[in-house]
Amino acid sequence: MIFKKIMTYLHKNNKIMSHNQALIAELKAEAANTRKMLERVPTEKNDWKPHTKSMSLGRLSSHVAELPGWITMTMHTDGIDFSKMDYKPFIAESNEALVALHDKNVADAITTLENATDADFQQPWTMRNGENIYFTLPKAVVLRTWAYNHMYHHRGQLSGYLRTLNIPVPGMYGPSADEMPVPMEPEMAN
Repeated sequence: MIFKKIMTYLHKNNKIMSHNQALIAELKAEAANTRKMLERVPTEKNDWKPHTKSMSLGRLSSHVAELPGWITMTMHTDGIDFSKMDYKPFIAESNEALVALHDKNVADAITTLENATDADFQQPWTMRNGENIYFTLPKAVVLRTWAYNHMYHHRGQLSGYLRTLNIPVPGMYGPSADEMPVPMEPEMAN
């Protein structure tokens, strides 16, 4: 639905989007969807896992809130070296903390993208662990795969967690099964 609105606006105003404008439009639309999901996380169940190999609910939901920060990090660095990181996973203790982290990371990402040039997106970015190089790709590709698609992947996992915990799942691209009206029984329709 949001895509249709964007395309209608562009067609009506005879505009062509630059690469950064397209990424910003997508981020804004998807961030609104992600925010709805984060608002429903039962943080009192942060330790819950659907499987022993799964992330806990608290870690997964916090990771979803962190991920827009990868956009900013990608655009402001030449890469990431896991061997030099002192990363401490954040676990939000409330929905307000989840949403606040998400909103801050989205706002920072939008500012970063607004200031990016087409040439910035072509710069190489490397993911490594010391001497072990996982990949070197243009930042445009890193944004699409390790930032945007990564966000959508984990948001999808989070929707599965919510469903399993019997928390109503918000619709992302239209109403979810939880938002659909309950159909009437055939004998009641007459």
